[in-house]
Amino acid sequence: MDLNRVQIIGNVSRDVELKSTEKGQQLCSFGIATNQSWTDSKGKKQQRAEFHNLVAWGKLAEIINKYAKKGAKVYVEGRLQTQQWEKDGLKHSRTEIVADNLILLERKQSEPETIQRGKEE
Repeated sequence: MDLNRVQIIGNVSRDVELKSTEKGQQLCSFGIATNQSWTDSKGKKQQRAEFHNLVAWGKLAEIINKYAKKGAKVYVEGRLQTQQWEKDGLKHSRTEIVADNLILLERKQSEPETIQRGKEE
Protein backbone atom coordinates (compact mmCIF):
# COMPACT_ATOMS: atom_id res chain seq x y z
CA MET A 1 0.00 0.00 0.00
CA ASP A 2 1.28 3.50 -0.89
CA LEU A 3 0.20 6.87 0.45
CA ASN A 4 1.13 10.33 -0.81
CA ARG A 5 -0.80 12.91 1.29
CA VAL A 6 0.21 16.30 2.58
CA GLN A 7 -1.59 18.50 5.12
CA ILE A 8 -0.14 21.88 6.03
CA ILE A 9 -1.28 25.04 7.79
CA GLY A 10 0.63 28.21 7.03
CA ASN A 11 0.54 31.64 5.47
CA VAL A 12 0.45 32.37 1.75
CA SER A 13 3.99 33.66 1.17
CA ARG A 14 3.69 35.04 -2.37
CA ASP A 15 0.91 36.23 -4.62
CA VAL A 16 -1.01 33.57 -6.52
CA GLU A 17 -0.16 33.33 -10.23
CA LEU A 18 -3.02 32.11 -12.43
CA LYS A 19 -2.19 30.72 -15.89
CA SER A 20 -3.95 28.75 -18.59
CA THR A 21 -2.48 25.75 -20.38
CA GLU A 22 -2.56 25.55 -24.18
CA LYS A 23 -5.69 23.41 -23.81
CA GLY A 24 -7.40 26.10 -21.69
CA GLN A 25 -7.12 24.43 -18.29
CA GLN A 26 -6.54 26.80 -15.34
CA LEU A 27 -3.38 26.38 -13.24
CA CYS A 28 -2.22 28.48 -10.31
CA SER A 29 1.03 28.47 -8.41
CA PHE A 30 1.69 30.01 -5.02
CA GLY A 31 3.78 29.58 -1.89
CA ILE A 32 3.04 28.81 1.73
CA ALA A 33 5.34 29.43 4.68
CA THR A 34 5.17 27.24 7.76
CA ASN A 35 7.02 27.96 11.00
CA GLN A 36 8.70 25.58 13.40
CA SER A 37 9.49 26.65 16.96
CA TRP A 38 11.56 24.81 19.55
CA THR A 39 13.75 25.38 22.58
CA ASP A 40 17.41 24.50 22.11
CA SER A 41 19.63 22.72 24.64
CA LYS A 42 20.54 26.09 26.24
CA GLY A 43 16.86 26.95 26.82
CA LYS A 44 16.78 29.56 24.06
CA LYS A 45 13.70 29.72 21.82
CA GLN A 46 14.47 29.02 18.17
CA GLN A 47 12.31 29.44 15.09
CA ARG A 48 12.69 28.48 11.43
CA ALA A 49 10.45 29.13 8.43
CA GLU A 50 9.97 26.50 5.73
CA PHE A 51 8.72 27.60 2.32
CA HIS A 52 6.57 25.28 0.20
CA ASN A 53 5.71 25.54 -3.50
CA LEU A 54 2.12 24.69 -4.39
CA VAL A 55 0.07 24.27 -7.55
CA ALA A 56 -3.66 23.80 -8.09
CA TRP A 57 -5.68 22.98 -11.19
CA GLY A 58 -9.12 23.73 -12.63
CA LYS A 59 -11.88 25.35 -10.60
CA LEU A 60 -9.81 25.12 -7.39
CA ALA A 61 -7.07 27.20 -9.09
CA GLU A 62 -9.63 29.89 -9.96
CA ILE A 63 -11.01 29.97 -6.41
CA ILE A 64 -7.54 30.13 -4.84
CA ASN A 65 -6.59 32.98 -7.19
CA LYS A 66 -9.74 34.89 -6.22
CA TYR A 67 -9.59 34.49 -2.42
CA ALA A 68 -6.11 33.42 -1.18
CA LYS A 69 -3.97 36.55 -0.90
CA LYS A 70 -0.41 36.96 0.38
CA GLY A 71 -0.39 36.70 4.18
CA ALA A 72 -3.64 34.71 4.45
CA LYS A 73 -3.65 31.77 6.88
CA VAL A 74 -4.68 28.59 5.03
CA TYR A 75 -5.04 24.85 5.47
CA VAL A 76 -4.09 22.80 2.39
CA GLU A 77 -4.49 19.12 1.57
CA GLY A 78 -2.73 17.59 -1.39
CA ARG A 79 0.06 15.35 -2.59
CA LEU A 80 3.77 15.72 -3.31
CA GLN A 81 4.96 15.81 -6.91
CA THR A 82 8.49 16.28 -8.24
CA GLN A 83 9.12 17.93 -11.60
CA GLN A 84 12.39 17.27 -13.42
CA TRP A 85 13.78 19.07 -16.46
CA GLU A 86 17.02 19.88 -18.21
CA LYS A 87 18.07 23.39 -19.20
CA ASP A 88 21.38 24.45 -20.70
CA GLY A 89 22.76 20.97 -20.03
CA LEU A 90 21.95 21.13 -16.32
CA LYS A 91 19.41 18.88 -14.61
CA HIS A 92 16.89 20.60 -12.35
CA SER A 93 14.15 19.35 -10.06
CA ARG A 94 11.45 20.92 -7.94
CA THR A 95 9.16 19.27 -5.42
CA GLU A 96 5.77 20.88 -4.99
CA ILE A 97 2.45 20.20 -3.33
CA VAL A 98 -0.45 19.64 -5.72
CA ALA A 99 -3.44 21.03 -3.80
CA ASP A 100 -6.71 19.08 -3.71
CA ASN A 101 -8.40 21.30 -1.13
CA LEU A 102 -7.77 24.67 0.48
CA ILE A 103 -9.53 26.23 3.46
CA LEU A 104 -9.13 29.90 4.36
CA LEU A 105 -8.66 29.97 8.13
CA GLU A 106 -9.02 33.73 8.54
CA ARG A 107 -12.19 34.58 6.65
CA LYS A 108 -13.39 38.14 6.12
CA GLN A 109 -17.07 38.78 6.84
CA SER A 110 -17.75 39.60 3.18
CA GLU A 111 -16.46 36.23 1.87
CA PRO A 112 -18.95 33.45 1.20
CA GLU A 113 -18.95 30.45 3.54
CA THR A 114 -18.36 28.10 0.58
CA ILE A 115 -14.76 29.28 0.23
CA GLN A 116 -13.86 27.51 3.47
CA ARG A 117 -14.68 24.19 1.83
CA GLY A 118 -12.63 25.06 -1.26
CA LYS A 119 -15.74 24.94 -3.49
CA GLU A 120 -18.19 27.38 -4.97
CA GLU A 121 -21.87 26.65 -5.07
